[in-house]
Amino acid sequence: MNNFTFHNPTKIIFGKETHYEIGKELKSHGIKKALLLYGTGSIKRSGLYDATIQALKESEIEYVECDGVVSNPVISHAREAVKVAKGSKVDAIVSVGGGSVLDEAKAIAAAALVDDDVWEFFTGKVINKALPVFSILTLAATGSEMNGNSVMTNDATQQKFSFTSPHTYPKVSILNPELTFTVDPAYTAYGSVDAIAHVIEGYFTQSSGAVIQDRLSENIIRSVIESTEIIMENPHNYDARAQMMWSATMALNGLPVVGLKDVGFPNHMIEHALSALYNIAHGAGLAIVIPAWMQWYADQKPERFERFAKEIFGLQEAGKGIAALKAWFHSIGAPVSLAEVNIPKSDFPDIAANAAELAQMWGLGSDYHEKEILEILELAI
Repeated sequence: MNNFTFHNPTKIIFGKETHYEIGKELKSHGIKKALLLYGTGSIKRSGLYDATIQALKESEIEYVECDGVVSNPVISHAREAVKVAKGSKVDAIVSVGGGSVLDEAKAIAAAALVDDDVWEFFTGKVINKALPVFSILTLAATGSEMNGNSVMTNDATQQKFSFTSPHTYPKVSILNPELTFTVDPAYTAYGSVDAIAHVIEGYFTQSSGAVIQDRLSENIIRSVIESTEIIMENPHNYDARAQMMWSATMALNGLPVVGLKDVGFPNHMIEHALSALYNIAHGAGLAIVIPAWMQWYADQKPERFERFAKEIFGLQEAGKGIAALKAWFHSIGAPVSLAEVNIPKSDFPDIAANAAELAQMWGLGSDYHEKEILEILELAI
């Protein structure tokens, strides 16, 4: 195991009816006025909006609202929200929704305190301060509730970039599995793929690590598979929803990769190009990319892929493990080929060029040029 420093400052409040605590948490942090950020209406249909407003009022928290965050959040909407935050002089951002809402909340929190355009943080500008972010999570997927990461799409340039900062970790994230009961089956599937993807990246790309990290990653993957299968049969199974929600949080809160060396995110790199150009759901894009990348990469680390096949699926061959994961993605309703989402082969050069730009930003440029990315795309037809 390599040397590491691990620090995660986010307070997690987990369990039934915990969303009612949002007002008390804001008050305990001295918050007077917040920007309430949410999506396109599901929280109003579910009653969560009313519950949140009630909790804010009971704790005497003033608020202004900004709705309309989409599943692949766009920078044009974030810019408008920053104007609201600045104009209303809020001292916190409250995200109510899934990872997309939370990712945009982090960007707003950083941009509200500076004169620079919010997109500059996604192209290299360092974040030195941010408004505190609080979250009520409604979808188990991205892990954004317990990390400093934000991913957004520039809808003018079709670039999907990210940042990470210690200043944008949520102060408090409230995770009530009951709030995921009504999640559409497709987005339940996409969330499961995303959680698995977060673990797979470090598991396979590491150059050296530790047995405990391997076992933690394998157990998270198994937990996601088991809980997802139960949820697909019974969406209101609380224990399965709870297991899935915490697994997704654990997958990207930093713990699975501590002590690992040379971790990269090539699957996310390629998927970001897909969702930037075609606006497909992030988890759907990952379900397409991951099996193709695994097939392309397996010969570089055969022992890792053999271990994966054995520990996750009880199989003895690396290739069978890859096939089993692809089949499982298909079984829960996720697409596993570019043809399924109507992306033609003639578009591959544009996808490769978009992904190669991100490879340079993420330090993957020496291994992933347009040629290598095209080879992976060919395996995803």
